[in-house]
Amino acid sequence: MAKNEAQGKEAWFYAAYPDGRVRCTLCAHFCVIAPGRTGACHVRYNQEGTLLSLVYGHLISEHVDPIEKKPLFHFYPGSMAYSIATPGCNFRCRWCQNWDISQMPRLREAIYGYPTSPQEVVARARAHGCRSISYTYTEPTIFYEFAYDTMRRAVEQGLANNFVTNGYMGPDPLKALKGLLHAANVDLKSFRNKTYQRYMGARLEPILDNLKAMKAMGVWVEVTTLVIPQLNDDPGELKDIAAFIAQELGPETPWHISRFFPTFRMTDRPPTPAATLRRARQLGLEQGLHYVYLGNLRAGEGEDTHCHQCGALLIRRLGFSVLENRVQAGNCPDCGTAVAGVGMSSERELATGH
Repeated sequence: MAKNEAQGKEAWFYAAYPDGRVRCTLCAHFCVIAPGRTGACHVRYNQEGTLLSLVYGHLISEHVDPIEKKPLFHFYPGSMAYSIATPGCNFRCRWCQNWDISQMPRLREAIYGYPTSPQEVVARARAHGCRSISYTYTEPTIFYEFAYDTMRRAVEQGLANNFVTNGYMGPDPLKALKGLLHAANVDLKSFRNKTYQRYMGARLEPILDNLKAMKAMGVWVEVTTLVIPQLNDDPGELKDIAAFIAQELGPETPWHISRFFPTFRMTDRPPTPAATLRRARQLGLEQGLHYVYLGNLRAGEGEDTHCHQCGALLIRRLGFSVLENRVQAGNCPDCGTAVAGVGMSSERELATGH
């Protein structure tokens, strides 16, 4: 569908001005959009003073994934998530691994996808034995209306919902997800506002505010930082990220530190040295974080969950697979310390109630 066809569903969270412009409040860009134009996400279109979502029900990707792929390590570990996305994003990260769909409306000035209803998504998730639905691959905020309708039906059918997000939603849309959004992995891409301004065209503060708001809403939060050489790999910045997580979100909040590989429009630097990630993990532990994980390294390194009190191995992983889960009734079987998270007991325990 070409954007100029302007076929869509009326969007939520906007205000109309007398001169025909609209102000979108869905995300923290708060775009003021003239008639015939789109916002920063390129999927919300002002049609004669009415803001339209051009991606409602236009799925571009639909898969069954391990929840560990999100990554969410403390949210029903070992379970499957039905993962969906529409085209578009409100960021323009030069290293996006899903740039072909996230940047499609911006680069190709078109929106492709196949029509799907919320009911169909929920039915497929149940048919595949998924424990949750994940709104992922692109930024779920930009397909908020479709996500919301799907989430409501998912909860009615006993499924959980999780976002993999850049955390840049507006405050009112986030509040409206209370009771529907159960977990989120938030990309904290940097702890420097100038980096967000230069590389994402965004600001850091709304993301930090939303992280704290999610925790206050009872959403299970995990944080991911892709460590990129010469961009956010300074030990001081990584220490600041770890300190924020520990102090503002709580030491039980998992921090995933991932290795960068050249992609899309950022091919001017090498992959992140493994030593940089290991140093970042140590910084996180020194700041008091209980669970710090490494991603995109050799299989198995930095992926296991250990008891933060006695050090016992609790969950053994290889890639996106859980090989062993020793958590019993939410506790370490060796010392009895509570293991933070949702549905942390083994699948056998969850299924039998023992």
